[in-house]
Amino acid sequence: MARVTKIDNAFKKRFERKEQKRKINIREYRLYYLIVCEGEKTEPNYFESLRKELPVGVLNIEIEGTGRNTSSLVDYTIKIRGKSIKNYDKVWAVFDKDSFPNKNFNDAIAKAEANNINCAWSNEAFELWFLLHFQFVNNAMNRDNYKAYLEREIKRKTGNKLYKYKKNAKDTYLLLEKYGDKNQAIIWAKELKNLYSDQKFHTHNPCTLVYKLIEELLSHQIA
Repeated sequence: MARVTKIDNAFKKRFERKEQKRKINIREYRLYYLIVCEGEKTEPNYFESLRKELPVGVLNIEIEGTGRNTSSLVDYTIKIRGKSIKNYDKVWAVFDKDSFPNKNFNDAIAKAEANNINCAWSNEAFELWFLLHFQFVNNAMNRDNYKAYLEREIKRKTGNKLYKYKKNAKDTYLLLEKYGDKNQAIIWAKELKNLYSDQKFHTHNPCTLVYKLIEELLSHQIA
């Protein structure tokens, strides 16, 4: 009879842990995301930071900042998706109303929906999503005002009286996470969205659908 070699239990457990880790490292991603942003830095920096908080091996997220806006951004997103060898599960376009013509903004949303592209649009600016981490805003506001409001809130929370908000700053996400409340921002963003029922999106001010993308990404976290 062949001799049976007993494996030390501690060694066996250590081998099993290594084997499990190896399987996780080679596991294919569950979902492939493409996030195409209007801004070249502000939005990509935010989503890049958020991506680091998501579980490894679950989502493959490509983030691109384009410098394009409204309809041209949607057209570019369609083009990227069409040329990619990847079969994206979800495609998102992130853009603002800003001062662009009402028709451009509304048409961009309609074109995105017709081409199965999700929109995380903001009226007027992406910074509305940032501000909702600190306070509820339900009055129409020009995009230039968000900077002052954000500076006031972050100065108050951090005690740093010299703080100046910079659109391209890489630490904005960290400040929002440490001193703001993302879950509350989602709740308030939903309240704003519920104030409107028509498709005259240019009149939905203030409003941001960024929360939809955030919620979707966070839903893939492993408990």
